[in-house]
Amino acid sequence: MTPQKRDYAKLWFASGTSALGDGVTLAAGPLLMATLTDDPALIAGAVFAQQLPWLIFSLLSGALVDRVDRRIVVAVVDAVRGVVIGGLALLAWGDLLSVPAVYGAVFLMGLGSTLADNASQALVPSVVPPEDLAKANAWLSGARMLCSQFAGPPLGGWLFAAAAALPFGVDAATFLLAAGLVFSIRPRTGDTEQAAEPGPARSSMRRDIGEGFRWLWNHRALRLLALVVGLMNITFGGAFAAYVLYARERLGLTEVGYGFLLSATAIGGVVGTLSAARLDARFGAAPLLRAGLLVETCSHLVFAVTRSPWVAAVTLVVFGAHATVWGVVADTYRQRAAPAGLLGRVNSVHLLFSMGGLALGSLIGGVVARTFGIVAPFWVGFGAMAVVVVLAWGAMTPSVFASRAAGEEPAPPKAPVPS
Repeated sequence: MTPQKRDYAKLWFASGTSALGDGVTLAAGPLLMATLTDDPALIAGAVFAQQLPWLIFSLLSGALVDRVDRRIVVAVVDAVRGVVIGGLALLAWGDLLSVPAVYGAVFLMGLGSTLADNASQALVPSVVPPEDLAKANAWLSGARMLCSQFAGPPLGGWLFAAAAALPFGVDAATFLLAAGLVFSIRPRTGDTEQAAEPGPARSSMRRDIGEGFRWLWNHRALRLLALVVGLMNITFGGAFAAYVLYARERLGLTEVGYGFLLSATAIGGVVGTLSAARLDARFGAAPLLRAGLLVETCSHLVFAVTRSPWVAAVTLVVFGAHATVWGVVADTYRQRAAPAGLLGRVNSVHLLFSMGGLALGSLIGGVVARTFGIVAPFWVGFGAMAVVVVLAWGAMTPSVFASRAAGEEPAPPKAPVPS
């Protein structure tokens, strides 16, 4: 195995390991909140607290990621998150938990994600050749999906039923293991803007942030993707913020059943992993993204009308395949289009729209569910996504995504060649 493949394997295992812990907490976190309160708005508030750092710190995190070794960022942040979630496990073990304590812990976890998720995405091109990016992103996405959505949630539900502190202790251990794996990856000069583009002096943080934002905004395809995914995630975050109550009250599921329901998404994620790179090569970005809009819209409608756990599970399978394919297509296109020294900041702008949309959606969805009932956020999501489809369909054309740098300002003219 070549050193480059060995480093990618470490990144892949680290991603899967931490994703397993995320999946455990994905089920255990809402179950824990449901033992502290039955208010949909308060339960959704925990999701909002975890996503809020993306609205506040995403752009700053992107600028930091482009200034330092991205490998060290991921390793250190994973270690710190392991300590934070370990502290939450100790509070649960001592029966000392409260809603504010959970909010504080998940806020710190979300703050770490603004750095680690960005740096991890920006690290991929440094350990993978450009021609293998789509395949590498697909396998990374598949590992995260399989561990966080398939294996993690049932394990989290089972561990929570045994003892409330157990799933959070497991999550802490996975973060610490992932930190060690990423730290063992060999450093590369291309992992930082400073090494890739040396200069006599470092620009200000404000200027760095503005440069990344302007670059994405002037790029027609990436601007379109950021806006659309932001709107999609507002509807998704609103609909699924109190999903644990939906599963219990609407579908009649227990804690373990809720964990197994969440794992259905991973089945579709595996299908998406195995097919994303080939679909991208066969059809291109535009048709796949258009299909994703339709899947997202129809998923809201199904959840709004069904009472069957099996129908909900099948819908999550389809949704998982769509989410994986969408993520692979969007991430690969962004990694190929953005310059290496700007990738962290360009990622941060995209994540501001993406994760910020989840934060706003969870805040809105909790209020809607409290006021109009647990199914109302899905109806709102269906109506909003129908509008997004109408507005975005005509803009998502193959010509928009045909060029590596679609929408960029034209290059300066070449100097005349002397006769």
